[in-house]
Amino acid sequence: MQGKSTRQTLLEAAAKLFDERGYAGTSISDISAVSGRTSGAIYFHYTNKEQLAVAVVEEHFASWPRMIERHRTTGRPALEKLVALSFTVARAFRDDIVVRAGSRLWMERKAIAAPLPTPFLNWIGVVTELLKEAAAEGELAPGVDPVGAGHSVVSAFFGLHTVSDALDDRARIEQRLHDLWLLLLRALQARPDPVGLLDRVRDELGAAVAK
Repeated sequence: MQGKSTRQTLLEAAAKLFDERGYAGTSISDISAVSGRTSGAIYFHYTNKEQLAVAVVEEHFASWPRMIERHRTTGRPALEKLVALSFTVARAFRDDIVVRAGSRLWMERKAIAAPLPTPFLNWIGVVTELLKEAAAEGELAPGVDPVGAGHSVVSAFFGLHTVSDALDDRARIEQRLHDLWLLLLRALQARPDPVGLLDRVRDELGAAVAK
């Protein structure tokens, strides 16, 4: 139990520094200072900085299945599930230090001498399945191909995150995502009502979803 607690402390300290300074700008000494653990303790649990970076990215990826499952089992229409999931993920990218660090580390992957998990493929699969569900429910506009649309939605979503991160550290990500869905839902919904759908998602997730 103590070992697990120490590993988590080291992981969170490393994530904080990777998010703030990037991979190259973070040292084992820095992680030691922030975590309050000795360098020896760090090397006991993680062989080197590369292993710590991989652990942060893996923890980043491990957070998604729980979020996906929570929304997939709500019983709501598929497009509402998709939009609600996107806001939950957006908040994680804004507020969760491990998610933020994992994202930055993957962007800096060429500087890390270790293989990292491949992003996006699982998200494309999840979004495609939800769009197929929407088509089966009669909620998807005629002529919309779930496979092609799934790829496009994921590309738009993560492109939005990249721009939002660069411009204001994702401070306005929910407003930007709201605006993106206003545009996308007009093309995706069989009977376009993007404002109504977004209002229902806001009621589900709480008032923080911007109007």
